[in-house]
Amino acid sequence: PDVIIEAQFDDNDAEHGQDHLQDTLTDDIKKLSLDTGEKGKAAGVAGVHRAKQDDGPKVNDPSLLPDEFLQRTAKVVYILEKKHSRAATGFIKLLADRNSEIFKRCAMFSPVDHRVPRVYVPLADCPPDFVSKPEAYSQTLFICRIVDWKEDNNFASGQLCKSLGQAGEIEPESEGILTEYGVDFSDFSPEVLECLPQNLPWVISPGELAKRRDLR
Repeated sequence: PDVIIEAQFDDNDAEHGQDHLQDTLTDDIKKLSLDTGEKGKAAGVAGVHRAKQDDGPKVNDPSLLPDEFLQRTAKVVYILEKKHSRAATGFIKLLADRNSEIFKRCAMFSPVDHRVPRVYVPLADCPPDFVSKPEAYSQTLFICRIVDWKEDNNFASGQLCKSLGQAGEIEPESEGILTEYGVDFSDFSPEVLECLPQNLPWVISPGELAKRRDLR
């Protein structure tokens, strides 16, 4: 009863049907029961003269089971590096419970990426007419940045950064993706532009072409 048998369902099992899979599981359980029983009998016969000294090995001791029957477990002890930018693209909507105290202070931000939690955002960050006309912003994309996420709360806390525009359009969608991944898409500074050739039109010299691989 302390052992969990795991079976892998593959294409061969699909060809033979569900009955074949059940027969395989039944055979594995019988083999395990027989092996455990034989080991118990052998241990009982060999350990009669020392039964008073110790209790002997227990059948439910995980260390006595093969690795294939064990489920490895672990827990996170430290976060080495935060990879996510904590910015997400999504939509805002009013909270369902209009009588709650938080309804007067916050709106709900629902990220497009379902791996990111839903976020409480202050109503002060939302458009001025959002409370009176929430349906007008049902298809408007916003950028929200998570600022806190308490352990005892299902929802994070964040701030709306900006409105991107209508969902489905290329420019708002592209800007949202770049912002989520922390890509700087702002205009190049004058210092950077000065590094480019100033005498236009600029062409690659024959000497450079001779020692380079042309990938055009």
